[in-house]
Amino acid sequence: MEFLIRPIRAEDDSAVAGIIREVMPEFGAKGDGFAINDPEVDWMTRAYSQPRCAYFVVEREGVVMGGGGIAPLTGGEEDVCELRKMYFLPALRGLGAGAALMQRCLDAARAAGFRRCYLETLKGMDAAMRLYERSGFSRIAGPMGDTGHGGCNTFYLRDL
Repeated sequence: MEFLIRPIRAEDDSAVAGIIREVMPEFGAKGDGFAINDPEVDWMTRAYSQPRCAYFVVEREGVVMGGGGIAPLTGGEEDVCELRKMYFLPALRGLGAGAALMQRCLDAARAAGFRRCYLETLKGMDAAMRLYERSGFSRIAGPMGDTGHGGCNTFYLRDL
């Protein structure tokens, strides 16, 4: 396998923050209303150590090159989680890491007792949207919960 998926550790926090800050502007996701400005970007390990949360990193040759996780949907129903902060550096893309990480996140969501998974993204993130659709997500008309990410304009939901 060309990559390894494992739970995030405290020493990964700066690498994950760097990935988020590098990848999001690549797709125009900068400024107010985007996850790049969430306070947790700098302390992902602590944020995802909360109940019913999980965050995983993807390593390639010992270097953290991507990540993604799940958490309860803020302001949402009890049985809905949100797929959060799933980003990959260009060198990790196209290797199957997205599908593998997606499966790991969905398995964690089921184990935490969630029945549905929600996500929000941006038009133009075409490869990501293809992954979501291949993973069983369907587009929905508008946002759910209160994520604070008003800059997002495309929304998905799937049953677990």
